[in-house]
Parts: sequence; structure tokens; C-alpha cells
Amino acid sequence: MLDAMSPPDLIDELSVSHTQDVNNDRPSDRDLQRAAGCARIVLIGSENGTRIEDVFERSPIRIMFPRTEHRAVEEAVLINTAGGIAGGDQLECSVAVLPGASIAVTTQAAEKVYRALYEPARVATRLKAQESAKLAWLPQETIVFNWARLHRTTEIELSGGAELLALECLVLGRAAYGEVVVGGTITDSWRVKRDGRLIWADSFRITDEIFPHLKTKALLSNHNAIATLIYFGPDLDKRLYFLREIIPSLGCTCAATLVSGLIVVRFAAKESSDLKLALGSFLRQFGPELGSGPFRVPKMWSC
Repeated sequence: MLDAMSPPDLIDELSVSHTQDVNNDRPSDRDLQRAAGCARIVLIGSENGTRIEDVFERSPIRIMFPRTEHRAVEEAVLINTAGGIAGGDQLECSVAVLPGASIAVTTQAAEKVYRALYEPARVATRLKAQESAKLAWLPQETIVFNWARLHRTTEIELSGGAELLALECLVLGRAAYGEVVVGGTITDSWRVKRDGRLIWADSFRITDEIFPHLKTKALLSNHNAIATLIYFGPDLDKRLYFLREIIPSLGCTCAATLVSGLIVVRFAAKESSDLKLALGSFLRQFGPELGSGPFRVPKMWSC
């Protein structure tokens, strides 16, 4: 708190740093310290299995490769050492799996997106799977707090002969704490290309004006946890039939469809715990259907 003896220049400086955004007449995150994290993983196949070709990380993101009984790399774990994401943060992650390589990528814990003043947090994911590569992108859920602002993009480049399973989850508040999200902005976009051609684009967007209507049946109804999962690989018709057979056993609202050479699966549950159980059951049943590879429940999900 400033007292009556504070120097005028100090008062002016503090006032400027806390002024409202001129263009939007709102408080701004722009002048606050914000994170600009980055992670890059490139893997390639070898006679001894998958090996690391290149790794880069910039705080607050770190990359860990848990030890296994085998020498080959099997799983990568992303860690946000900041403990969450705030308005104005920018985080980027890219994973490139070259021919013959196989990897599952997950996160250490659920990500948390906190209340923002004005600027959205920007999270960008870029995945690439080349011919004969196998990539499972299976991060844990993203929890969005009240008045958070999140802009998330997932861009995927696929080559014929690759196999990919990619998942993203959103949870609106923590049910155990009785949290109810009544405002904020969420934009969650997917762009998938095969051999350079766009085959699927999808965007999910909620704004301050939409939140009061989310509980209607036409929107989320009583669901606070949702997820999108896509699969690219061989025998799509057969695997779509298998998925539709197991959906009733998952214990949540779920549907699967085939579009532009991709299987797209949507999940919705009342609470994040229900969604996590459904996703775990899905992977335990669908993974064996895909044969050997990284398409399984990550060990970090149970830590």
C-alpha cells in the first residue's frame, strides 16, 4: 500500500503498470512476467528400437524419458515446472516420429489453466508421424479454472503407413471442490494433414456469452469433462466397428465416427474422474486391438 509520502514518480510508475488495457478497457496481463516454454522431441527407428535423434527444452517445460527394462525409448513425459498456465503464457511442444520409431508421450500431471486478466494462454502442439512410425499423444486432462482464457491448437502431419492415436481433454473446474466455471474463453482447435493435404479441421469455442447456456441439452448438458481422440492407421472400418462394440462398457457418453480417413471419438462425462476411467478402459481394450506399439495406458496416469 502506498502512503502519503510516496514519490510522485513512483506513484506514476506503479499506476502505469496497473492501468487498464487502452483498447479493451480491461486489466491486462501484458506487462506481467509470463512463461514462454518450448519442447521438441525427434525420434528415429534403429536396429535396437527407437532412439532419440534430437531433444530441446526451454523452461518451464522439461522432458523426461522414464527408464524401462528395455534399452529402447518407449515413453516421454512432459513436465510443466511452473505448476500451471496463466494468461499470457505461451507453451509449444513438437514431437516428430521418423520411420521405424515408436513413442508414447504423456504429461506428469493434469495441466491447470488459471484465471486470466485479459490475455489468453496459448498452447500449441505439433505432431508428425512418418511412414512406419507409431505415435501415441496421451496427455492427462487440462483443468480450466473460472475466468481462464485458453487458446489451444493441435496440428498433426501424417504420412501414409504411419499410425497415430492422439487425445486432448478439457475439464471445467474441479468437482471435488465444488467449482463451477461461469465465465472465460476457451478455443480448442485441431488441424490434421495427410501427405500435406488437410483432411480434418475442428474447432471448439466457448466465450463469456456462451457459459450461461452450457447446461442446455444442445451443448454440454450436465457434462463438465470432455475429450476428443483421433486414430489414424490401417483397417479403419474394422476398428471403428470394434470401438462401437466397446463404447457401452465405458461408463460415459461416447460416440465414434469415420471421417476423411480418421476415426474420431468424442467423450463426455459429468466429472473428470469418470472421464479418466472411461479413457483408461478405452485404451486397455483398444490398445491390444492395435497390436504391439505405444497405444496403451501411460504409467504416469496412475502415479
